[in-house]
Amino acid sequence: MAIRYAEGEILSQLYLDNVNFQNLYLYFMKHPGLIIIAIVFFSFNGAAQTKGYEDSIQAFQKNYVDSHEVVKNADKSFLTFYKADDDYRVIAKFKKISDKKGFDMYTSEGKTSKYFVYGLLSFTIHDTLQQLYVYQSEMLMKHEDYFDYLFVPFGDASSGFDSYGGGRYLDFRMNDIMADKLSMDFNKAYNPYCAYTTGYNCPLPPKENLLVVRIAAGEKNYEKAMH
Repeated sequence: MAIRYAEGEILSQLYLDNVNFQNLYLYFMKHPGLIIIAIVFFSFNGAAQTKGYEDSIQAFQKNYVDSHEVVKNADKSFLTFYKADDDYRVIAKFKKISDKKGFDMYTSEGKTSKYFVYGLLSFTIHDTLQQLYVYQSEMLMKHEDYFDYLFVPFGDASSGFDSYGGGRYLDFRMNDIMADKLSMDFNKAYNPYCAYTTGYNCPLPPKENLLVVRIAAGEKNYEKAMH
């Protein structure tokens, strides 16, 4: 069956205008031949969106590798990532927390660094409600370029297995939070410098930021032996 251009235009308009389900149902009952076309149209659109998202993550990873400040030259080949998975891109609810006192976050060198709790993120992964706290570094709060920097260190069930045992990081800016919502993409989770070599002092995720689920997204273990 040939798909006439005019019919394609109708389907596009219905999709873009977000026609309600009842009107859409009645329309297809009057034009049963378009049902198959609609299935093909929406399947193609969904596949195109998935491909576009995977391409964007691959571009992100390439830029991450190319601009890495610690791993250089041929060693870049030892940087590995999970396959992009849209299931790990979530919209989290954000709750602001007023923390005037702050606390000492432990680091990989057995030291501490001063942080403040900025808020709490709630979201669902694998049909399970999860929560992560968002922090601000006392040092960066005083820096003109990073005063709005938000830090989300986390561990999960992959830590110490597929991914770095010392946890991974996500970071944001304050204006990424809109209407008490934050788009979180674990496909962009990255390792601290301590995952690659010694001599760095990396914050460790507090126990309240250790997730029970496995986050099979983002950066995996560095495949070269640490030196």
